[in-house]
Amino acid sequence: MEINNIKKILIIRLSALGDTIHTLPLANAIKKQFPSVQLDWIVEDKASKFIINNPLINNVYELPKKKCKNNKNKFQNIIEFFKIIRKIQKEKYDIVIDTQQLLKSAIILGLSGGKRRIALDGGREFSFLFANEIIKTERKQFDINYHVVKRNLEIAKYLGCKDLKEDFILPDLSKEYSKEIIEIISKIDRNKKTIIIAPATTWENKHWEIDGWIEIINVLKTEYNIIITATKQEETLTQKILSNIKNNENIIDLTGKTNLADIVYVYKNADIVITPDSGSCHIAWAINKPYIISLFFATSEKRTAPFGDKYYSLSADIACSPCMKKKCHRSSEINACRKTISPQKIINIVKKVLQQK
Repeated sequence: MEINNIKKILIIRLSALGDTIHTLPLANAIKKQFPSVQLDWIVEDKASKFIINNPLINNVYELPKKKCKNNKNKFQNIIEFFKIIRKIQKEKYDIVIDTQQLLKSAIILGLSGGKRRIALDGGREFSFLFANEIIKTERKQFDINYHVVKRNLEIAKYLGCKDLKEDFILPDLSKEYSKEIIEIISKIDRNKKTIIIAPATTWENKHWEIDGWIEIINVLKTEYNIIITATKQEETLTQKILSNIKNNENIIDLTGKTNLADIVYVYKNADIVITPDSGSCHIAWAINKPYIISLFFATSEKRTAPFGDKYYSLSADIACSPCMKKKCHRSSEINACRKTISPQKIINIVKKVLQQK
């Protein structure tokens, strides 16, 4: 179904960071096919960095989730929410697309006032009740064997978009790179390849065993530059790793020292990023510079792993993986999946890739 006389489209994708990045190819396909369409987006503050000032997007509505969470006045939060809804309603969108398809996004879809409120079938939490146009698909939203980027592009295809490439367009964040990070990266040994270790993610059940990180760093640090990236909240994990590294003085620890713009800069200056299924993994994919080795335990590589010639994903070899659960539910041998990916597999991939470069 092609767009006829459509002037305004709103995309609803609130969070998380990786899922927001995975929605960018949909926005790109729409903008390529219909460059004159006003394409807007509503997103939560945590995932807004790659949407605000993005050349694909005309206007952004940012839901201040962090601010609201810290605000004890819940009535005020409701008022702020409806202020945003009123702004959306005033735009009189021709099409509003719910790519998240959970209750919180579906409520916005229902309140948006959009003439055509579109969603793919298979949404959860009764989200389908808020759409007046549902795209029938052979594979449901949470099919662990169907990549979320390809699923999002089904919406573009439905709207008549011809170019359905998995292209990510990011805003120019160069003005936000911190001087401190630029200086740190400028001092790394350019005679060596650079490997990013990004060990943390939001789900406990996505983490690899600490001993694995320790082993690969101990092996790789003599031959390559090693940089650790993580947020301040993830410092406990990175300190446990670094405290067990022999002679770690030459390892650059950027834990808690970078914002998202800095992460983009650091990854652009790297050769490989090694990470579990995380925001770091998806940022690295979106900037299309480093090779990526991604590790999958609770989640499915077929659903969210980077794909293409530069990307390697390793999945836990155990019957219960992927369980798609935030915490391990095994009655015995908790997190057994973490032991099924050996450090040597990762080391072999690193050496294979970097010897070719």
